[in-house]
Amino acid sequence: MEHRPLLSHQDRTYGVANPGYVPAAAGAPAMFAPPAADFQGPSAPPASMFDNMPGYEGTVAGGGGGYLPPPMPAYPAPQPTPGPEQPQWNIPSISEDTAREAFALFASSKCCYSSAPAKDGVITGMEAFNTYRYRLETFTESRSTEWSHEPYNGQPVDAYAQSPPGPWDIPAQAPSFFMDSKQTIKVPYTSSMKGCHVCVGMGRKPCKDCAGAGNKVCWVCNGSGYRHGEDRCHHCNGRGRENCSHCHGQGSKQCDTCRGKQQLLVYINLTVKWTNHSEDYVVEQSSGLQLDNLSKVSGKELFRDSQCMVYPVMGFPDPVVVNASQRLVNEHQGRYSQSSRILQQRQTIELIPVTKVTYTWKGKSHLYFVYGNEFKVDADNYPATCCCTVM
Repeated sequence: MEHRPLLSHQDRTYGVANPGYVPAAAGAPAMFAPPAADFQGPSAPPASMFDNMPGYEGTVAGGGGGYLPPPMPAYPAPQPTPGPEQPQWNIPSISEDTAREAFALFASSKCCYSSAPAKDGVITGMEAFNTYRYRLETFTESRSTEWSHEPYNGQPVDAYAQSPPGPWDIPAQAPSFFMDSKQTIKVPYTSSMKGCHVCVGMGRKPCKDCAGAGNKVCWVCNGSGYRHGEDRCHHCNGRGRENCSHCHGQGSKQCDTCRGKQQLLVYINLTVKWTNHSEDYVVEQSSGLQLDNLSKVSGKELFRDSQCMVYPVMGFPDPVVVNASQRLVNEHQGRYSQSSRILQQRQTIELIPVTKVTYTWKGKSHLYFVYGNEFKVDADNYPATCCCTVM
């Protein structure tokens, strides 16, 4: 078996024009260049290269990291907070004029609804079904790490100059409470220079469109060099092949990962994410209005409590709200304290007005609902609708 010497980095012809690409002689068929292997490099440096970063051993995976548990909280345990006082628990019923105006506005907003029921209908009854909405918001900060890289352009290389700060020791500018946000920070003293893992330090990659040949079969003559018998193909001048337009005949393209620099600056990125986790509980009411409608409106705020960690509501007259507060507070604190740092919690109780309106129109009885501070209307069985046709 013949053993060929290995080519050095300087001796390789990888990334230059195909030396065998010459015009074919008149009348001779074109020679087809052998296709190059489609190089598929890894998407990230091997994790084993960086497993010994002080303070980050096992916390960063190649190409992707995980969320890091926060340190123990330093804030005191939550204390009970009294509930709202009795005089705040009632909302005056809306007037007939308000109910009629809301109904008329609702009808006018529908292109297929006649305004007659809203204008001519006679209100025969109004019944209040006010209900409570309890809301708990838990504002958290979570941190995760992953290896990242960028083309090396002479940036400082500081890995092992000293131990990098811990993931939870790096300062980050937090947004206002209960506002989602994200910040990415390059961890100090983790930057090192490595050869590009995608192009293996070449700075270029074989062109996928021509398989590294620099040229392709002529699409006009299908590689024969001729058209219609003895007529030479003018598109490829009889060569049967044409320069690849994607790599301009070079057979290779600049590596997108290192942008031709051959080297990468590899470092740890810390992603800090602030998330507001909000959960509602609406007390069932027997009016017949679907609870989904209430998620789109506001009510009268009866109670608000905001601190690092809230205590479940106490002393509220409706035990359903008290039980919901107890359950959600326990669930949030158990769910989010393990993988993130709880920065602030807020709980509120709203009283949402719901009025069931009965009216007659053309001798028949109908109903609709007016709900929320916005006086939204729900009337599923509006008695005067038509089908609109667009010509």
